[in-house]
Amino acid sequence: MYIKTITFSILFFISSFGFSQDWKIDFEAAKKLASDQDKNIIIVFSGSDWCAPCIKLDKNIWQSEAFKKEAEKEWLLVKADFPRKRANELSKEQTDHNRKLAEKYNMEGSFPLVVLLDKNAKVLGKMGFKNVTPEEYIKMIHDIAKK
Repeated sequence: MYIKTITFSILFFISSFGFSQDWKIDFEAAKKLASDQDKNIIIVFSGSDWCAPCIKLDKNIWQSEAFKKEAEKEWLLVKADFPRKRANELSKEQTDHNRKLAEKYNMEGSFPLVVLLDKNAKVLGKMGFKNVTPEEYIKMIHDIAKK
């Protein structure tokens, strides 16, 4: 019984890496990769420890297998997080970086805000939390890109 539990735990742990997302925190590096890979960029402005819709978006959409699979093929993901709790505090450099991103792409201060950019960092569109399935959310992102 003990060996089965360990085996299952190891397999689960390894398989979780198969669909892990590669959220970037350095926008300049993401822009270069997007250009090199001919992919659009998704910037997510989030308050990961205080914004209820941000937390729901993360749990229901970003962590879904459907989104993970689509994101791997289609987009470079950038997270600009603005946590409030001291335990989740970001480095001063990352906080400054996220503020600069917000000054350019989230002047209205909306949370959550999902900004879709082309590979040259031109804004294609924005949207927030929607209480829809991952597949519907993915479709909405693709619809923004087609406009």
